[in-house]
Amino acid sequence: MLISLLLGALTGWLAGKLMGSKGGFIRNVVLGLVGSAVGNYIASSLGIGATNSVGSILIGVGGACLVILVGRWLFGK
Repeated sequence: MLISLLLGALTGWLAGKLMGSKGGFIRNVVLGLVGSAVGNYIASSLGIGATNSVGSILIGVGGACLVILVGRWLFGK
């Protein structure tokens, strides 16, 4: 579980840097975990699967970037 939280934080942090978003550790963890769920859902719908940690992180970052983008559309930040 600790490794999942740390990977979630890394994923959220990377997505935040790519999208120019600011946030603390807790926000990055939540963003990374939600983004990973969204990314995995979209990837599996397209028939794409990660075979290692790097692939999982890339899918998670893509999903987290999508979550940030939708959040900006909804809340105008």
